[in-house]
Amino acid sequence: QEVLYMKILALNSGSSSVKYQLYDCNTNSLISKGLVERIGIDGSFIGYTIYDEKKKEHFTCPTPTDAVNKIIEIITNKDNNLLKDINELKAVSHRVTHGGNFKHSVFIDDNVYNTIEKLTIFAPLHIPHNLAGVKAIQKLLPNVPQVAVFDTAFHQTMPEKAYMYSIHKKWYENHGVRRFGYHGTSHLYVSRKTATIMKKSHKDLNMIILHIGNGASACAIKNGESVDTSMGFSALSGIIMGTRPGSVDPTVPLYMMVSENLSVNDVYDELNKKSGVYGITGKYTDRRDIIKAAEEGDKDSILALEMETYYLKQHIGMYMATLGHVDAIVFTAGVGENSPDIRRGALSGLEELGIILDHDVNNKTMSSSGETLISAKDSKVKVFMVPTNEELIFIEDTIGLLEGTYKNSQDYVYSFQK
Repeated sequence: QEVLYMKILALNSGSSSVKYQLYDCNTNSLISKGLVERIGIDGSFIGYTIYDEKKKEHFTCPTPTDAVNKIIEIITNKDNNLLKDINELKAVSHRVTHGGNFKHSVFIDDNVYNTIEKLTIFAPLHIPHNLAGVKAIQKLLPNVPQVAVFDTAFHQTMPEKAYMYSIHKKWYENHGVRRFGYHGTSHLYVSRKTATIMKKSHKDLNMIILHIGNGASACAIKNGESVDTSMGFSALSGIIMGTRPGSVDPTVPLYMMVSENLSVNDVYDELNKKSGVYGITGKYTDRRDIIKAAEEGDKDSILALEMETYYLKQHIGMYMATLGHVDAIVFTAGVGENSPDIRRGALSGLEELGIILDHDVNNKTMSSSGETLISAKDSKVKVFMVPTNEELIFIEDTIGLLEGTYKNSQDYVYSFQK
């Protein structure tokens, strides 16, 4: 029975935020959760709950490591009564953006760590942050086992016609150049949660999930499995993002290298850190800032919103064609959950396709609203806002690994919840 009496910390270190959840296996409940926002920019803060009490602290947070240090400070603070002893913490699970050849969650040892580190080229904005969380825990809690949960795992079900590129086959055979897809843990959670809301088996539903945050991706889900997704070999392609461009003609970086004598690293930096809505506006990555500026008449911000929603609309149409029949479209992640403007822009003009938004409900719906049906009664395709909760998948996989019962997170999602 020892395994039942444990607490697990889930860390989700992203490019501009770090989320955490502390789960008590004995009471089968989340006893603390929180989100550090605006890492590396002015106004960094953490909003969190201790049991049911909500708290918020502003603090200087230049890096994800600082965010993790703050989280550990909170959960180990004796006054918060979360851990009687550090030995109660049996494991820490981490989101890892790219899994390479890993098809499921694993305990992190030196070999796993080094393998993940080599995959940084695929997701340079994320893997260093993911590993920063691992390193921070190693330093602060050296005896606590750590688990890697991979974003790419859910997309292993994509058919060959979807994950292959029309390039020389030797690039695939010798270098593994293919589409991997990302945000898989979020797409997995949201698709299963939506099926629960619709009171149907996930195996009987087709969905389009729109995970829109600083990073963004769309996923076409057929009978519960990922069959296509907008991100590809790296986390750059598909939808416009905070600092990443989405799909771009591959000639553009080559042309700019010649035109401005840029190095490979220069171009990599431009595409990963200086493009997307930041590139369009010249100053903003946070959509709240962009919407405010657009309302005040800033032309670049207006254009950024128009372009982002245009790309989203394109992917909705593309995946409707891919799936043939769509039961639900679901918005999730920081922007998808909290921006009625983005949701409205992405769905405007799609009424002829049976997608009709209830504007009154949409305008009032935020992450704090919980799972919400935001489509009109006469909409043939249901539209939902569902807050993502990747950390629950992290926790479940970790419990399975600790107990020795883990096979694949897709097989038993929510088995540990009440």
